[in-house]
Amino acid sequence: MTPRQNRQRDRAGRGIPEATVARLPVYLRALTGLQDRGVATVSSEELAAAAGVNSAKLRKDLSHLGSYGTRGVGYEVEYLVYQISRELGLTQDWVVAIIGVGNLGRALAGYGGFASRGFRVAGLLDADDSIVGEEIAGMTVEHIDRLEDIIAGHGVSIAVIATPAGAAQGVCDRVVAAGVTSVLNFAPAVLSVPDGVDVRKVDLSIELQILAFHEQRKAGGPDGLASLATGEAPPGTKQYVETVVEA
Repeated sequence: MTPRQNRQRDRAGRGIPEATVARLPVYLRALTGLQDRGVATVSSEELAAAAGVNSAKLRKDLSHLGSYGTRGVGYEVEYLVYQISRELGLTQDWVVAIIGVGNLGRALAGYGGFASRGFRVAGLLDADDSIVGEEIAGMTVEHIDRLEDIIAGHGVSIAVIATPAGAAQGVCDRVVAAGVTSVLNFAPAVLSVPDGVDVRKVDLSIELQILAFHEQRKAGGPDGLASLATGEAPPGTKQYVETVVEA
């Protein structure tokens, strides 16, 4: 059994909810900021405010890790950083391959936050011959034909897919067949994977649409359509009028 599978089994054994797991990186980010400022201890209220959750939820989340803080003192920042990092598997390095080196792939390759959080980008791959061979962030872009060799040679644990939508599923099938069981998907496509493979999807357009929804609500909501003159259809739509004849 791999270390990652052991971690999943241990986490399941302790009954840590997935919602809690999803919040742990947020707590870690807040704690790292406190640590950088030399803060030694933090109350649950202060940490909750920094993480954007309520303090009761934070205390319950951290209790799953066996961390309860000290009454009147709070949590020891350095130790809590270690606890959460260990739970997330960040006390060891994880090897990452980025497939698709367009504008987004290049930005990801140059992101300095990976290394500081335990992720080492070991491969950049693309199908475009005009990109293959380029030096990006100190790495040479390899041809997609070498995908399986890169995965095996570097022990890739996580594949980041930043390809066009049409290529994403085929790339995903290949990385899974090569033994990768964790995929971060930036492509605008829904990926089908077998049981035991984890996929996290990042869709910037969806996030923007959600923000647009909130902006519309702040401006008065979809009821703003009611401000259209009677009989006027919204731009780009056709209006259908039903005639009702009374008997």
